[in-house]
Amino acid sequence: MTTQTTATKTVAAPAPNTPSGLIGIPAHLGRALATGGSVLAVVSTFLAWTWTAAFPGDLTFYGYPGGLQVLVLVGGALATLFCLASYGVKGLGWLTPAGADAAVKYAVLGTFATAWYTVVSISVELGGVVNLEPGGYIVAAATLIALIGALALPFERPEPDPIDPEASGWEQFTHDAAHTMAVLRAAFASGSPRPVRTLPSYAEILIIVAVLAVALVVFTYGIGTEYDELFVGFLITAGFGFGALNRSGLIAHASQISARHQNITVCGAFIAAALFPFTQTDDQYATLGVYILIFATVALGLNIVVGLAGLLDLGYVAFLGVGAYAAALVSGSPSSPFGVHFPFWAAVLVGAIASLVFGVLIGAPTLRLRGDYLAIVTLGFGEIFRIAVNNTDGTSGPDITNGSNGIASIPDLNILGFDLGVAHDIGGFTIGRFANYFFLMLLITAVVVLVFRRSGDSRIGRAWVAIREDETAALAMGINGFRVKLIAFAVGATLAGLAGTVQAHVTYTVTPEQYLFAGTTPPNSAFLLAAVVLGGMGTIAGPLIGAALLFLIPNKLQFLGDYQLLAFGLALVLLMRFRPEGLIPNRRRQLEFHEEADAPTVLSKTGA
Repeated sequence: MTTQTTATKTVAAPAPNTPSGLIGIPAHLGRALATGGSVLAVVSTFLAWTWTAAFPGDLTFYGYPGGLQVLVLVGGALATLFCLASYGVKGLGWLTPAGADAAVKYAVLGTFATAWYTVVSISVELGGVVNLEPGGYIVAAATLIALIGALALPFERPEPDPIDPEASGWEQFTHDAAHTMAVLRAAFASGSPRPVRTLPSYAEILIIVAVLAVALVVFTYGIGTEYDELFVGFLITAGFGFGALNRSGLIAHASQISARHQNITVCGAFIAAALFPFTQTDDQYATLGVYILIFATVALGLNIVVGLAGLLDLGYVAFLGVGAYAAALVSGSPSSPFGVHFPFWAAVLVGAIASLVFGVLIGAPTLRLRGDYLAIVTLGFGEIFRIAVNNTDGTSGPDITNGSNGIASIPDLNILGFDLGVAHDIGGFTIGRFANYFFLMLLITAVVVLVFRRSGDSRIGRAWVAIREDETAALAMGINGFRVKLIAFAVGATLAGLAGTVQAHVTYTVTPEQYLFAGTTPPNSAFLLAAVVLGGMGTIAGPLIGAALLFLIPNKLQFLGDYQLLAFGLALVLLMRFRPEGLIPNRRRQLEFHEEADAPTVLSKTGA
């Protein structure tokens, strides 16, 4: 009798590096959940989320999204597009040149955060979830389902590092925590975007115009948010939305296209900024605009000193004060002991030259120092300036600056018969006082950007970079380090003084308390340095965007009261932890912080 045996079939175990998601459900089911949840979130914005108009934004209407519903609608629409692109829908491939999954995760997470923030705010402010209408429950469930589906999308898991079998419990814990963080980073990472194909010049210019138009709409919406809940929701949506666009590769493609037309991009950016006052119905937000430009211009001047030359200056706001005081003393203020009233061009020259002189006087004896020692000396200069103008009141010292009362009643500028202090009608639009100064400050910012670009690409700019990277090696190559650093200090001081001349007329009064090392409101030296580091040292757009964020966000977070600086500081710490090179980094610095990144074929120009 013959016995027939059947071999046992063994199921092969999955390979250790088999792509899988953070949540153990099939990838196709997760993608379907993410897509369906995103679509349902969009639909829910057309339903009522609460029954009463007591919650800001009036979310009681059907068929008409309002307030925070608009932000959820934008986030849900973006997530839906990325989900459809992940299915390979024809005509949507251009949305994800670096892959769709990471972009889906960011977009879905942003929509979930905004929706749940809104639902929780309604429940807390109105006294419980009973105040939610069906739309509120639907959006909460839809975004949660979409998030679960997005986290199930597969990714390549990194292999854990080996660990000593005899490691202590704490070492085991830190090892596991590091591996968990590596897995999370890999889950939200994307591949390298494919190179953007060359388009006709007119098509690329149209793309640049569209990007600038979107940027203007986003900035106008953010600066015009009318209540605290809406601004917090805007920050969530904008942050995750930018992350999604970045992971999809669209930001990289836009950067490549704009790099081919740098002059057109810069001119277009200034034209878009000039259109901002025409989007406002009054002068309220033009006030924020002009202060942001003053802050950004000074930060760009500091970027020459810190970003290009690598000199840590902790008293830079003093040069802004020198320019402001110098212009105020010769602009016809009744508080000025000189009793003169120079025209605008002469006051600008006085302010810029005064800052230049102070920059040379301070830099000449101190720039032979390096690192922390130079930082301490510049910090001392900033405090000496503030104390000096506080004491030159006729009692503790000569009567020049009127002491703590400052130079008051500074008259508005009058340029070629155009009074910047009164409203003017232009093309049916009423341009108020602050809008007038906004245009003037925009012109000065353009001059500063031009100086930065030309100097950064010049021979002296290359010398600054060499000094920043390795001063000893630069000196060995024949670069006169002291002369090069003194030029950087003088140019940066002059640009700060130029902005100070306009600040004096905008604020009507200059006082010593405006020029502190650190305070709750910019500009001060700490905020200026943070703007440069946050935006990206050595670039043009970085300090401009960093200054705008550092001025706008504290202004909008005043509802936090005593916790404002705490929340703001925590946000900066997290940003520096996960993106130390800044929001818009110079390619060289990005490679310094991320050695595993692919090296570019051609390194970008300094400041470009």
